[in-house]
Amino acid sequence: MITSNSKVRQPVYAVTDENQMLRYGIWAYLLLLIFEGALRKWVFPSLATPLLVIRDPLALWLVISTWQRGLLPANLYLAGMTTIGVVGIFTASLLGHGNILVALYGARIFLCHFPLIFVIGRIFNREDVEKLGEFLLWIAIPMAVLIALQFYSPQSAWVNRGIGGDMEGAGFSGAMGYFRPPGTFSFTNGTTLFFGLVASYIFYFWTNPSNINRIILIGATMGLLLAIPLSISRSLFFQVVVSLLFTIIAISRKPKYLTQLIIACFGITALMASLSQTALFQTATEVFTARFDSANKVEGGLEGVLIDRYLGGMVGALNTSSELPFFGHGIGMGTNVGSKLLTEGFAFLISEGEWGRLIGELGAFMGITVIFLRLGLCMKVALACYHKLTQGDLLPWLLLSFGLLILPQGQWAQPTSLGFCTLVAGIIIASLRAPDKD
Repeated sequence: MITSNSKVRQPVYAVTDENQMLRYGIWAYLLLLIFEGALRKWVFPSLATPLLVIRDPLALWLVISTWQRGLLPANLYLAGMTTIGVVGIFTASLLGHGNILVALYGARIFLCHFPLIFVIGRIFNREDVEKLGEFLLWIAIPMAVLIALQFYSPQSAWVNRGIGGDMEGAGFSGAMGYFRPPGTFSFTNGTTLFFGLVASYIFYFWTNPSNINRIILIGATMGLLLAIPLSISRSLFFQVVVSLLFTIIAISRKPKYLTQLIIACFGITALMASLSQTALFQTATEVFTARFDSANKVEGGLEGVLIDRYLGGMVGALNTSSELPFFGHGIGMGTNVGSKLLTEGFAFLISEGEWGRLIGELGAFMGITVIFLRLGLCMKVALACYHKLTQGDLLPWLLLSFGLLILPQGQWAQPTSLGFCTLVAGIIIASLRAPDKD
């Protein structure tokens, strides 16, 4: 018998048309994140500037729609970031740089994209996260082909055309006369972030091969192995190493996955042996090694690369925080768009490091608060992922291997990095949930 209270007892996560629309919105956010650069470089170069914020209206709609349905969770992280975003608009306009457009551009990070983390975590579930991973593995294969074309083509070639159709090319200085390829992204960091996320999924699917087509898994693995030297990115190399270490930790706790890992090792070794016989892979490896050695000499070797890059200059930012105005120079000033609007040129007006930028824009109190909110969220998610690992669930743990490197100190001022941070944090939270039930 249906009572008047039966509707109340229905799960809030039940599959509905409204939920499905929100799911489509999240998938659209992912597609725009991957292909935003392609639109700005090749499809609509004349609209490169407005397309920079093409994901912002979508993120705002997702947040508002989820909030209106009562599904946006109330927590300290969301409340803190939203408050700082609103206060930051006023302090920047009245006490800082004084440009309301720059302030709004900076505040959108806290008011649109950060809340989207919890929207993705609430609307998506584990099944959605696995489908997303399968989709990324499909994309990884043509993406590897594209960056190979960009790597071996001159910067004047169409595949290397820059933002707005810039004929000087979108590649970034690499080594031995070769440039770091950006793939479909606006900047080369997109390639690193994309394949870093793909790597965590590849390790997961190799430990759970029944969840994906084996041919796609092998193709994506080969694409990742090619992408490491072709990207000329040490960050991608270290990300893959971190994901491998997380996989080894997982196997040590759950020996039942050891067989799959041994099979994966044999498969990856065979792929590397095959690739090493090709001139394409040999040249890319030589360039990558040259870049690795030269950069290590400049940055002080492995210690300088890992510690300084990961900590993001927090010590330096704290040392200079006492010299800043209490409310900083103003939210948004440390972004490229902010510097363009304020000075009509691109320059790091505050700091190239993420934590230094936050403290410089918001002041010591609010800036450090944002840093600790990010660290606190990361720690809480990490503990939940480890708990899942103890129960034999590797997916959240392996996604964490990528999230730990981007959530605490990923550069939110850069749109692509902001998008990957939002997406990854959201799917990690979503992976902790069971599939929806009617």
